[in-house]
Amino acid sequence: MRISVVDVGSNTVRLVVADAADGVPLPVHTAKWRLRLSEQITPGGPVPEQAMGQLVDAVAEASRTATRWGAADPLAFATAVVRNAPNRHEVLRSVRARTGIDLCTLPGEVEAELTFLGARRWMGWRSGPLALLDIGGGTLEVAFGRGRLPDFVASLPLGARRLTHEFFGDEDPPSPERVRALRRKVRHQLRDVAARIRWEGPRTAVATSRTFQQLGRLCGAAPGRHGPFVDRRMHRSELRAAITQLAALPAAERAHLPGISAPRAAQSLAGAVVGHTALKLTGIKAVTVCPWAIREGVLLRHIEDGPSWWAEVARRSEEAAPPDPVPLRIAATSG
Repeated sequence: MRISVVDVGSNTVRLVVADAADGVPLPVHTAKWRLRLSEQITPGGPVPEQAMGQLVDAVAEASRTATRWGAADPLAFATAVVRNAPNRHEVLRSVRARTGIDLCTLPGEVEAELTFLGARRWMGWRSGPLALLDIGGGTLEVAFGRGRLPDFVASLPLGARRLTHEFFGDEDPPSPERVRALRRKVRHQLRDVAARIRWEGPRTAVATSRTFQQLGRLCGAAPGRHGPFVDRRMHRSELRAAITQLAALPAAERAHLPGISAPRAAQSLAGAVVGHTALKLTGIKAVTVCPWAIREGVLLRHIEDGPSWWAEVARRSEEAAPPDPVPLRIAATSG
């Protein structure tokens, strides 16, 4: 069986086509379309008509590509950049009408659950009680669990793009005062969730997302060309040093640092501050940078729980979403 997933994120639309033999989603083809939606949408603002057209074209091309590789219609979802837009229903209807693809917007808590599943399957049961951090453009997802799915999840409005716009929008590089103000906000927002992580005492901590991958490379982890099976660790002390390095440079110069791409250079500092503050508050000294995340989680849930699970996700996507993520929700455990 060959299946595919499309992920509409803040910077790119990504397609993964995978073989699902023996219950493991093994990629056979990947593709991406760089839309940079985050540069066209202000936090909390609508998706402009031009950006909507670009998104529709990218999803249509992703669907055609999946078909060429022998997969059925992709499981397509959009993260906070579309979910928080006041015209998100118009975006979803436009995609469906012009491509035939049901694009879903996943609640932040569901994103955290799926990302946790991907990380759990990659790390294996030997990792024991597992803590997860995932920094997106609009939100930070945190999860903890001992089983297949997390015991609790949190989705907080601490995404790298969102905070860059809020704190550093007119300063490049930002002043030390702006960086300290950002750190104060992150500490305040994370206080209760971090206390829960400390109380649980995870055996293993993982970080996912492109933001953490790039920060891991900046902190000395092996480059992507070495493949997914190389162990990539990032220590809290290394991330603290990276903040000093990033804060001293304008975005254009950060893009010349190891691992930092030009499209994400502006938000790399905010991502580093969020990541370091989260590690410090939770008492975690190092994380494993995990290559599996939400896309793999979607594929795994589809393989393990069947198509009815995704049909329910699509139905829930039609319901109105709250303007901001719910800070904490206890999730049902599953072995």
